Amino acid sequence: MRLLLIAVRIALCALCRNTLRSLLTILGIIIGVAAVIAMISIGEGASTAVQEQIARMGNNMLVILSGSVTQGGVRSGSGGRSTLRVNDAKAIQRDCPAVSAVTYTRRQTQQVVVGNQNWSTSLLGVTAEYQRVRDWPLTAGRFLTKQDEESGAAVAVLGQSVVEHLFGPGQQPLEQVVRMNNVPFRIIGLLAAKGQSTQGTDQDDTVLIPFSTAERKVMGASTLGAVGSILVSAVHPERIPEAERQIKALLRERHRLKSTQEDDFMIRNLADVAATAQSTSDSMSILLASVASVSLLVGGIGIMNIMLVSVAERTREIGLRLAIGARRRDILLQFLLEAVVLSTLGGLVGVGLGVVSAQLVSTFAEWPTIVPLEAIALAVLFSGAVGIFFGFYPARKAAHLDPIQALRYE
Repeated sequence: MRLLLIAVRIALCALCRNTLRSLLTILGIIIGVAAVIAMISIGEGASTAVQEQIARMGNNMLVILSGSVTQGGVRSGSGGRSTLRVNDAKAIQRDCPAVSAVTYTRRQTQQVVVGNQNWSTSLLGVTAEYQRVRDWPLTAGRFLTKQDEESGAAVAVLGQSVVEHLFGPGQQPLEQVVRMNNVPFRIIGLLAAKGQSTQGTDQDDTVLIPFSTAERKVMGASTLGAVGSILVSAVHPERIPEAERQIKALLRERHRLKSTQEDDFMIRNLADVAATAQSTSDSMSILLASVASVSLLVGGIGIMNIMLVSVAERTREIGLRLAIGARRRDILLQFLLEAVVLSTLGGLVGVGLGVVSAQLVSTFAEWPTIVPLEAIALAVLFSGAVGIFFGFYPARKAAHLDPIQALRYE
């Protein structure tokens, strides 16, 4: 161990004799490691942001939408005609063991009016279970209840974006009256902010009212009981695929679809969306890190080149050491350590530069970044490995010099 420390000290002294040349040599390593750290940080940050968006969508949620329907040889597009009913949602709650909660919705764009203020927003007719399925807390008031649904009460729960556009600072929205389609609604609750969805839409730009009220007083319906979508919460994340299979089998049976017929509904699994987003993020991170790794290769070649120059400059020194009893493995270890110290120092500087770059990207570009500790450790180890790989040939060449020829070298 003592001999190793002495060898490291000698290596550092040799590098310090040519400080500028050493810095220029490790520049490729610094840039490569910094680029890898920055790219991985951006990729990790993007992946985490997507996962958070998926989590904000709901609690282990599946979304069931109307599919395409063929009638008289004419095939409608997805959602061209409503194929889902309230009774379908109730049957899913009753007959699917892997499902913990079910809600159904109808959506329509409506103008909301308060005094002399108005705002066009997304109006949703929902049930009391909507809050549980979407895992959507309140900041004030209460949510819709089963009694509101059964009585067709004219009450509403507002999202934060709607509150900001209709009410000024210091105003209290609770218990005020808003009008939609000339129907007055009393505000009973305010939803907490959720931010953007995975599609980039503002989830907070919404007003929730009881489904029965929406159907009968605001939106109208040619067929009572038709729903735009059914939202389902699975018992556990691991049981989402099981819940999806149970729902598909149940709806095909209820809609009397033959084995040769396609589904007249669509089931969207948010876990699949998350997995796809994660896969895309991982692929981009690998691609960007691979491109950045080219700088490490260039830096390694630079280290090999400068170590060959160093061997040529110190040929007489090597010959003298061999002549007075130094072993060839000692010479090999000395030059190999110089290469490793050089590349590792470059790796450490590169890590610092990469972390700073990631923070700057997060600050100025407002992109989320996360610097994983394992990426830092891997970058330092890889830079050391570059030193060993590219420094071995020059070190071996120095160790195998003929002492007599080396002493005669001018």
